Amino acid sequence: MTLDAGPCLIRPWRHGDLDALVRHANNRQVWLTLRDQFPHPYTRPDGQEWLVHVAKQQPVTSFAIVVAGEAAGGIGLALQPDVHRRSAELGYWLGETLWNRGIMTAAVRAFTDYAFDAHDLIRIFAGVFSTNPASMRVLEKVGYTQEGILKKSVVKDGQVLDQVLYAVTR
Repeated sequence: MTLDAGPCLIRPWRHGDLDALVRHANNRQVWLTLRDQFPHPYTRPDGQEWLVHVAKQQPVTSFAIVVAGEAAGGIGLALQPDVHRRSAELGYWLGETLWNRGIMTAAVRAFTDYAFDAHDLIRIFAGVFSTNPASMRVLEKVGYTQEGILKKSVVKDGQVLDQVLYAVTR
């Protein structure tokens, strides 16, 4: 699968993405917007482990965001189990040098359309830390609606934060 999202392409991760992955992911500002399972500092062994992990995915749910020919971020889904099986959680990140250029808005728009069709979903949701208004704007621009605020629901970098829940339905 390759999606042309205008300023970027979305495609499966490749082993050749390692250097670009580490360069863009090893950034404290990126890490501050993500769950702690995304390591900081982000090292070559972290990147190698990630690329091995995604190569085994069935179905593939984690993809690279490619800008100017290099993997500069990631986007993916966590398909939900049991009674939530037609829902998925969306996650994404982009290297800081590419922020505020409309790249992530284009990527989320294209990927959301793809995800609904590829996985027969009826709902896609995303949780955003209250300290990340740029990500909230991305979701709102592409049609996600704020569903609520989960008060004091996450701890990131020693701070207790609210998480803002967004979703879009088919």
